[in-house]
Amino acid sequence: MQIKPLSPKLVKYLTRHNLTDKFNKQLGLFKENFNHPSLNTEKLAPRELGLYSLRIDRKYRAVFHILPTGEVQFVDINDHYQ
Repeated sequence: MQIKPLSPKLVKYLTRHNLTDKFNKQLGLFKENFNHPSLNTEKLAPRELGLYSLRIDRKYRAVFHILPTGEVQFVDINDHYQ
């Protein structure tokens, strides 16, 4: 599974919130197994948009979609409880 590079905005968010190492660890698990239990991957509503999220840690999640080419593009990183 190919993963497109993160946008500068997402890199900045990860850096500002000290999440870079945690994200990279979860990304490694994601590359090995999209449905690894610790990722808690879920499809978001409305389902027609094709957006998914995975857990970075207990507070933060990364939102992504799978492009028609099969590549994964992360589109947002946010506080799961906001």
